[in-house]
Amino acid sequence: MKRRQLRGFDLKQIFGFEGLIGVDEAGRGALAGPVVAAAVLGSQEFLEGRWAVAKSGRVNDSKQLPAAERAALWAEFEELVAQGQIHAHYGVASVAEVETLNILGATKVAMRRALEGIYPPTAFQQKEEPDLFASEAEKAAFQPTVSCKILIDGLPLRHFPYPHQGVVNGDARSLCVAMASIIAKVTRDRLMNELDAVHPGYGFAQHKGYGTEEHREAILRLGRSLAHRDSFLRKLFAQPRDLAGQLTLFD
Repeated sequence: MKRRQLRGFDLKQIFGFEGLIGVDEAGRGALAGPVVAAAVLGSQEFLEGRWAVAKSGRVNDSKQLPAAERAALWAEFEELVAQGQIHAHYGVASVAEVETLNILGATKVAMRRALEGIYPPTAFQQKEEPDLFASEAEKAAFQPTVSCKILIDGLPLRHFPYPHQGVVNGDARSLCVAMASIIAKVTRDRLMNELDAVHPGYGFAQHKGYGTEEHREAILRLGRSLAHRDSFLRKLFAQPRDLAGQLTLFD
């Protein structure tokens, strides 16, 4: 779907709702660093307004945009938030949460935190571990009331508290989801730049924690860091190495 059709997709989705919220994540497949999700709320007025009509054609799946363009759009999104044209928030799930909850569970935590920035949690939701419920009845009762339609990139999420619709390739179909993907990507990239200073030698500022050849070689040379997801490294360390101590690849 061409970029100019993203706004049209959202205008169809928003019909009958007060607003439309797009949600996406960044970092799900990385070997290191947190998972970051973002949520962007736009109204029909925004989708029909000057910025969306004139500039939404620049918005795309964050992976398809150069870093400089993502940063420029981030700055424009901040201005739209300041003007009250959109609402946006991001949520982070730590490496420890990835290891404890698995990557899908951590992704849902990050998405929930992003949505809570738009729909703040009630007293019930503010318990120390909001993902752990005393009973199935309590879990079923945890259903926030929302007046907007929520689109999440990918398949629908099971046992997710916010009512939503999954949209496969949503970051290439929906303007609000694509905007969320940019916010999540820029936020995570900045966090990885900070981790690069804390854990030098791995190249986090370059590959952002993904499994590039350079990253894998650095892990084998330096070992794990606190920023790495141990469960994601098992396959790497399980592969045989040659006599020089390097990884032997068979694919």
